[in-house]
Amino acid sequence: MTDGLAAQHPRTPSNGSRMPGVLSIENVSKCYATGVRALEPINLEIEKGEIFALLGPNGAGKTTLINIICGIVTPSSGRVVADGHDIVRDYRAARSKIGLVPQELTTDSYETVWANVNFSRGLFGRPPDHEYVARLLRDLSLTDKRDARIMTLSGGMKRRVMIAKALSHEPDILFLDEPTAGVDVELRRDLWNLVRRLRERGVTIILTTHYIEEAEEMADRVGVIHKGALIVVEEKEALMRKFGKKRLTLHLKRPMAQIPASLAGWGLELTGNGQDLVCTFEGSSRVDIATLLERINELSIEIRDLQTQQSSLEDIFVSLVSERA
Repeated sequence: MTDGLAAQHPRTPSNGSRMPGVLSIENVSKCYATGVRALEPINLEIEKGEIFALLGPNGAGKTTLINIICGIVTPSSGRVVADGHDIVRDYRAARSKIGLVPQELTTDSYETVWANVNFSRGLFGRPPDHEYVARLLRDLSLTDKRDARIMTLSGGMKRRVMIAKALSHEPDILFLDEPTAGVDVELRRDLWNLVRRLRERGVTIILTTHYIEEAEEMADRVGVIHKGALIVVEEKEALMRKFGKKRLTLHLKRPMAQIPASLAGWGLELTGNGQDLVCTFEGSSRVDIATLLERINELSIEIRDLQTQQSSLEDIFVSLVSERA
């Protein structure tokens, strides 16, 4: 993929101040006529140019929230403002700011790729710009498919067309709802390269994904939604520090029958038939590893090897959701 869409618009100004919120969600809820409550009141501010990962198990309310913001579902209460435009009172202007790549493939089977993407651009009132569309197709590796009917494309190519349609009107806010579900490694790599370049030119990206390692790599902030409620919103690094755990495993030269009383205050655990001494501590806590190792040496406990592990974002996500199951 080329850098045709790239432009330099840094997320944080040179004076260090934070950019204003581009998407404001105020007390948004959804309760269906059947009595099913899909969303508890949601409050969220998303900044211009950030990548925000919305994580949650199936049925948590992720797609419902996205569909409300995009004007597909009507909220039961609350207000959404996209780049200064209320999505209800000023629907057309608000919707023109938003691009959506849904989970489902909903492309028109009999149209060509070129016609489909250009038609989508026109739906949002954007004037024809064949140079931009050609560059977009090039960035998504669709140039050689521009005259192909969509019904003839593979699933991965159809997904690329969906992304091209979402970007056809040059939105400032882009929703990616499970964009890499069922796609090949090449498309996944190309998509994240494109996302990085879009963010560089100031586009705000909100994504949902079951590949939590992708959110860990890409996101600036993470929100976790469970049973319709937004249970946590944190900067990714702060979330890792606050909820993560670290684990130090000392592999011993000789097995121990029990932990010496003088080490009782360290919260150690003996595993592996007495071969491993394990110290687990919360990400926000501070353990003086050097002092622990010094104390172990004083007790003539010989260490064969040591290993450290740290929670991934997926570990933290599973823990947060399990606690509220």
